[in-house]
Amino acid sequence: MPAYRLVSEDGLQTFEIPEGRGVVVGRGVTTDIAIYDPTISRRHAELTAGQEGVQVKDLGSSNGTCINGSRVKQGRLQPPDTVTFGKVLFRLEETPVAPASRPVVMSAVSTGSHAPGGMIVRELQVSGGIPAGITSSEMRQSEIGQLRVAARSEEERTTKKLSLLLDISQKLSGELDLDRLLGTVADMTFEVMNVDRVSILLLNDAGELVPTISRSRIGDAEFQRVPRSIARKVVEERVAVLSHNAATDTRFQGKSIMMQSVRSAICSPLMASPDQVLGILYLDNLTSVGSFSDEDLQFIVAFSGLAALGIKTSRYAEQTRREAMVRSNFERYFAPNVALEIARQQADAKPGGEKRPITVLFSDIRGFTTMSESMRPDEIARLLSEYFTEMVDIIFEHGGTLDKFIGDAMMALWGAPIPHDDDPDRALRAAIAMQHALERLNQQWAAAGRPTLGVGIGINYGEVFAGNIGSHRRLEYTVIGDSVNIAARLCSRAEAGQVLVTEAFRGLVTDPHEFEWLPEMTLRGRLHAVPVYRVRTDAARSLQTDTPTLPHSGAAARDAAANP
Repeated sequence: MPAYRLVSEDGLQTFEIPEGRGVVVGRGVTTDIAIYDPTISRRHAELTAGQEGVQVKDLGSSNGTCINGSRVKQGRLQPPDTVTFGKVLFRLEETPVAPASRPVVMSAVSTGSHAPGGMIVRELQVSGGIPAGITSSEMRQSEIGQLRVAARSEEERTTKKLSLLLDISQKLSGELDLDRLLGTVADMTFEVMNVDRVSILLLNDAGELVPTISRSRIGDAEFQRVPRSIARKVVEERVAVLSHNAATDTRFQGKSIMMQSVRSAICSPLMASPDQVLGILYLDNLTSVGSFSDEDLQFIVAFSGLAALGIKTSRYAEQTRREAMVRSNFERYFAPNVALEIARQQADAKPGGEKRPITVLFSDIRGFTTMSESMRPDEIARLLSEYFTEMVDIIFEHGGTLDKFIGDAMMALWGAPIPHDDDPDRALRAAIAMQHALERLNQQWAAAGRPTLGVGIGINYGEVFAGNIGSHRRLEYTVIGDSVNIAARLCSRAEAGQVLVTEAFRGLVTDPHEFEWLPEMTLRGRLHAVPVYRVRTDAARSLQTDTPTLPHSGAAARDAAANP
């Protein structure tokens, strides 16, 4: 059975989900997975890992549990689904299983010294961490190569090597700019090793090694080409290679080695994890045959691992920065998990879009203009703030997108930018929840002697143009089209507490709801009457008022927004 783990949105928290028993997520200290956030209940949800994923059961939490943006009582997670406890989002991942480390493999060694034809090539399998032998006390003084560590005993030498690696780790961990980080890696290679040249090549998205930085102690101005035969072997087999007198090595007979007169070389993969190669670190000497030792190879493998972690951290920091810029805009309109997904898909938003079928919801406060004439500006702002906060949370909880506020009206979408098969059902559940939530708000406001509100809602389904619209200075994700206009004008005819829907929308709803057919309405701008249904809700009956059904002050603003 696969193993699973929850990884937080920022990647800083990871929780393993053991198989065979349920684990409780909550704010309480006795829970299995403790998450200290005020939106999470003491016993919030229960997770059970099984053969087909992770079963999620909400334990009656105050702020709910959502799977991929949809609030659920219970459901199932599959990687890479997201689950949100309260307002804290996690992504489900399979726990990677690290491959077993392979031992050092040595090629055949001829008798005699490093004369032509007497070539030695050593390989060390890389699987992360400090390689076997880095702390060995069996290294003979005659085998010590180019590592700049002076010691009177092997024990002291081992201690100094580990201390040197710790110092390298601290220096690299604090640098988040990739260019400066790679420069630091190259400079530190010269500090710890007596070498002539250092080069770093990174893999691009196409899997090609791209020269990134090259430094030379002997003053070469051009980028030092890494022998392709060595680079290919290191990446494909994930081994570190030590080569003495590479020009005569029968395994590496590429012309680039001959032309560069490479005498001794070490090439190590940059691996931040057992299953990910980021690139290679290559260093060589041009003058000294047989200058590197097994100790050098082992140390460079450990050094490369630290450099790879630094590269991965730097890339993650840059990705996080770009996503934060995009999400700072998108989180005003989408649920947090949806905003995160959009940010990952399009860090650089551009004008353009596509035609697609969506569900459009408009809501508007009845008689608000008249009411506001008797209220102070700060009272109006407070009332609208409380009202909109509750309504937007409901839209997000049901996987919707907040398109815009239009005065006291609001426009929301389902099906863009991320569609779901049950978007019409989500929209209708959201509309009913909005009316019920307003009923509760009205009870609180009335008890406090404050004005109460009545809201009409209109919903339609149809094809629209959806995308980023605007200029290069300001882009806004929105939808335009006749289906938007119909929803806006239907809203203008809805009385307080009512939810009116079109026939096109009603035909797609699968949840059990009561619909009451109304006489066909002639909407402004339409030549033919439109079949309309009223959704029967308790809120619709309890919030009926004497507010007239004619278009009011908010309708003109809505129509203008629907027809930019």
